[in-house]
Amino acid sequence: MKILVIEDDPRVHGFLQRGLKAEGYQTELAEDGATGLGLARELHKAFRDNAEKSLVILDIMMPEMNGLEVCQQLRAEGFPLPILMLTALNDTDDRVTGLRTGADDYLGKPFDFEELLARIEGLARRGLVAPDKQRAKQLSVADLHLDLDSMRVFRGDEEISLTAKELALLELMMRSVGRLFSRERILSNVWGLNEDPLTNIVDVYIRRLRNKIDTDNKPQLIHTQRGLGYRLEALE
Repeated sequence: MKILVIEDDPRVHGFLQRGLKAEGYQTELAEDGATGLGLARELHKAFRDNAEKSLVILDIMMPEMNGLEVCQQLRAEGFPLPILMLTALNDTDDRVTGLRTGADDYLGKPFDFEELLARIEGLARRGLVAPDKQRAKQLSVADLHLDLDSMRVFRGDEEISLTAKELALLELMMRSVGRLFSRERILSNVWGLNEDPLTNIVDVYIRRLRNKIDTDNKPQLIHTQRGLGYRLEALE
């Protein structure tokens, strides 16, 4: 799936592009409304030609053309693809205006990256809802076990002492075995950060987990995919 990001703030669009790429999305960037309008038209053409699934993330406050004008123009031209408005204007009147202009969804800044991903997935599904997963009492990967009631961790018969943040990070990864987690997604879930000022905090905690879990005499469970993120799984 391709996502066009129309956003003029370098911190925000840099964070979005890194995070979305790590989640497997193709991204394209426009830093002003006029450029974004042109790229959105190209997306529409690709959709007509080969049904390429795409989505637009659109900021409102931008130079040349604001996001409301871009959205209104696209809808007037019959643009059929989902538009998610992402903006600091987040009171009720602003949300109503954005939706009435033609946006499919509206997310205010500062935003939670996990929620942004859920909104994207929801727009892509177009109304299909995934059933809730029953909460497990224990998570296990190979001989690594996390008891969710006592929050105690064992590798084989040996108990491992973890800090609260280390436990939160381990639980996140053990709930989605084999899934690649970007630094941005880890920051959002474990620290509640939606920007990336201290990228190395994730690397530091991954290293701590490895030192406690992936000891010399045990098969490695935490794996790095350079430039993209981390996954936890037992490899054959």
